[in-house]
Amino acid sequence: MRHSLPGGTLVLHPDELHDGEAGTEAGFRYRMIYVEPVVIQQILGGKPLPFIPTGLSTDPRLGLVLETFMQSIDAPLERLEEEDALFDLAQALDAVGNKRRGRRAYDYQAAERARDYIHASNGASITLDELEYVSGRDRWSLSRDFRALYGTSPYRYITLRRLDLARKMLLGGFNLVDAAMAAGFFDQSHMNRHFMRCYGLSPARWLSMLGRQTCTIVQE
Repeated sequence: MRHSLPGGTLVLHPDELHDGEAGTEAGFRYRMIYVEPVVIQQILGGKPLPFIPTGLSTDPRLGLVLETFMQSIDAPLERLEEEDALFDLAQALDAVGNKRRGRRAYDYQAAERARDYIHASNGASITLDELEYVSGRDRWSLSRDFRALYGTSPYRYITLRRLDLARKMLLGGFNLVDAAMAAGFFDQSHMNRHFMRCYGLSPARWLSMLGRQTCTIVQE
């Protein structure tokens, strides 16, 4: 028997028998994701599945990377955003499972080709398939190299470029809805969420601080 508290992470291997019950009469809630084991192994280059002793973890690294999947229950994820999150999850599982990492060589030219493609796309939605093709590097090695060389994931890098584009448009007089769509976001709320996460304030508040007027179109 194992006991988990709010904020903990349960990690179960495929086909592992288990059950669960509330520790008190107040009941309990949880959110769950299923990940194909082969995806984790592909990301880790064929290594065995990371093992979490006791199946429970309070390591904050796991909780942090799982936030993206938890929010996807309420808001859709773009394909590249999901693949980024899978990469981060595999790395966190590997780290928390105490797997030793050897030194790896990075392909700078391949990462640069991917980054140039992102810039040329000007905010458009991009998949890891596309980046794999233009870079000539397999997707998970490219994801690893991109993080190591540029300090962020491909999806977060694209998001920052979209935010750069949105800010230029807003300063140029675009309303919030049009700027969001033109910069490659699903809608205004999608842009607002990433803007808040990156800069700590809403686009409207940012414009207000600059003395600019904001316009929002309400659609029924």
